[in-house]
Amino acid sequence: MVLAVKTIGLIGGMSWESSQTYYALINEQVKARLGGLHSAKILLLSLDFSQIEKLQSSEDWSSAATILRNAAKQLEAGGAECFAICTNTMHQVFDEVSGAVRIPGLHIADALGEYAAQNSMRRLGLLGTRFTMERDFFRDRLSDNYGIAVSTPDEPQRLEIHRIIYEELCLGEIKDTSREYLIEVIRHLTEMDIDGVVLGCTEIGLLIEQAHVQIPVIDTASIHAQSLVDFAIDRQIF
Repeated sequence: MVLAVKTIGLIGGMSWESSQTYYALINEQVKARLGGLHSAKILLLSLDFSQIEKLQSSEDWSSAATILRNAAKQLEAGGAECFAICTNTMHQVFDEVSGAVRIPGLHIADALGEYAAQNSMRRLGLLGTRFTMERDFFRDRLSDNYGIAVSTPDEPQRLEIHRIIYEELCLGEIKDTSREYLIEVIRHLTEMDIDGVVLGCTEIGLLIEQAHVQIPVIDTASIHAQSLVDFAIDRQIF
């Protein structure tokens, strides 16, 4: 048996706190599957999140897409055999980025949809930036491709979650008061008869873990990383 491990391309830095989580998760899973001194083959292109955040705030998604397209092209030129955007929000421009390269892009909502289907989850609560919770690029992909219905917190809660992400988590600040707030939001979501709650921002996993709540928690960063490892490890028999 010959083991061929593909090179994973990561578009990170949005924020770098969650990008380092991707790097760790991917390498931990490769080591667990292959053993010994094995580690992942990764190309990481880390963007300046300040620039990206300004474009998000002004809803200039076209300019943001150009930056990510160029990043994907650089990864492809460097030898990456797939690419992933290490954030939920910037999947708003996934189709534009994917169309700029020949290598496949692994969509974070597809990783979530496949996980939910395997675990018979049809109704999910969603926490994330206000873009992810309010725009249709994430919810529609889950609904159209996997038949999953998504519930979100009310508007004041969405605004506060968004603030926690950008003003605390993206700056590496972990506050117990914010954790308690999110736990209370999750409690309200469970009243909507959901099967699980999605940590639909790759930073929220820095604050909320399964041990904090009773309902199943799905961390999109974790399952996205798992899908990348599934793609990268290719066992071939000659």
